[in-house]
Amino acid sequence: MNLAPTELTGDELRLQSEVRSFLDERLPAGSYPVQLGIGGCDPAFSRDLARRGWVGMAISRQYGGHGRSAVDRLVVVEQLLARGAPVAYHWIADRQSGPMIERHGSEAQKRELLPGIARGELSFSIGMSEPDSGSDLASLRSRAQWRSDRWVLNGTKIWTTGAAQATHILGLFRTSEDRYGGLTQFIVGCDTPGVTISPIVFIDGSSEFCEVSFEDVELGDEHRLGEPGAGWAQNTGELVLERGGVDRWMSMFPVIEHWASELAPEDSAAQADLGTITARMWALRGLSLSIARLVDEGGSPVTEAAMVKELATRWEADCVRLVARHLGRAPDPTSPDPWEALLARAVLVSPSWTIRGGTNEILRSVVAKGLARR
Repeated sequence: MNLAPTELTGDELRLQSEVRSFLDERLPAGSYPVQLGIGGCDPAFSRDLARRGWVGMAISRQYGGHGRSAVDRLVVVEQLLARGAPVAYHWIADRQSGPMIERHGSEAQKRELLPGIARGELSFSIGMSEPDSGSDLASLRSRAQWRSDRWVLNGTKIWTTGAAQATHILGLFRTSEDRYGGLTQFIVGCDTPGVTISPIVFIDGSSEFCEVSFEDVELGDEHRLGEPGAGWAQNTGELVLERGGVDRWMSMFPVIEHWASELAPEDSAAQADLGTITARMWALRGLSLSIARLVDEGGSPVTEAAMVKELATRWEADCVRLVARHLGRAPDPTSPDPWEALLARAVLVSPSWTIRGGTNEILRSVVAKGLARR
């Protein structure tokens, strides 16, 4: 592991203050439904953020982005998640699809898609998981076959976050029988004939996850991202962006902050528990910041990101149990108190937090293999 301690610079602290001031004005308390993590879809809010230069921060200026560092982006997203802001519309495009297109895409793809992402106008979903494949991405069976002058896509993706409002899906398809070398990524418009998107109603009533079916979807070769067979390596790099950031462990932050604000000073047991989870959170934040520094230095910290994601989602689950225990009763999802209702929602959905972006078991395997190679 190579995670050196680091702190925010003066410029980064000024950016943090600027974002806080914007959110105070744009999202005053009580004016919006507070979210757990990256939920909440509000295209207008995404476009407002984009006008401030806080969407597409990692995209180069020549393609409409802002050429900012990974640490700058961490500073912005940390403040958004702390407020439970409605960020779902732009999140995946901003976090990973845009950077992946800039890294692996053709010049035409970059000029067509990246400016729209940076303006907060385009929304992406990731088409990786499939029914019956579990966490073994290399076992996926959705296929893209080259017929005459077209790719023809068939198969089903599941747990595709945000597909119902997305404009594009960046999907991984099998293009040969080679287990790892036979995977290729494609950029698919959600309005392409043959694409069917079916929202899945989750246990808390939300429907952010979707099942997406592809039936004889025809695409020109200009929709292929990267070389044929390069999909596995591209996805490995993409998961660094997905796993190492603060968005994988800040889902409970608004609930914790509210709970902490109401703690009685004489409640020593609760104060001790708050101290424990705060100390762990501060350590996780330092790890995510160190990973962002590594990315800015040109690194691809796959092992480090997997470790942080595994540690952090266990911490999130511990926070849910702790706050619910101090409530003293099962939180009511229909409570008129929005914070109790939000806690109840966290109780319902938090088991999924250790699955998204890779299960803990898979992540431990990634860490073990990474350490064995060093």
